[in-house]
Amino acid sequence: MSAEIVNISGGMLTVKISGLVTYPEFAVGQQAIADFIRQYRGPGKVRILAILEDFRGWAQDRDWEDTWFVDEYDPFIERIAIVGDKRWEEHVLFFTLKGVRKTDIEYFQPADLDKARAWLA
Repeated sequence: MSAEIVNISGGMLTVKISGLVTYPEFAVGQQAIADFIRQYRGPGKVRILAILEDFRGWAQDRDWEDTWFVDEYDPFIERIAIVGDKRWEEHVLFFTLKGVRKTDIEYFQPADLDKARAWLA
C-alpha cells in the first residue's frame, strides 16, 4: 500500500491511497495526519481529501477496531471527502464510521473530484 500526503493547502490535506492497506502502513498515515492537525493553526478545522487509486481493500493483518485517531482528532476535522471507485463506497463508508462520527464524511466517484473539492471548500 502507498499512503502519501500529496498536497497541503491551507487547512486542506490531500492524501492518495493505493493498493492493499496494511495496518502498520495505515497507522503511519494516521500519524502523519495527526501531526498536521497538531500543527494547524486555523482558521477553521482541517478538511481531508482522500483519493483512492488502484485501491484493493484492507489486509487481514490485525484487528482494525482501534479508534484512537477518531477519538482524539475528530474534534479538529470538519469534513472528509473520499474519492474512489463505486465498488468500494459501501465498504469505505463503513470503515470510516460514517454516521457514527461527528465529522462529515462523503464519498465521490473519480469523475466527481471537483465536486469533492467544492464540498470541502
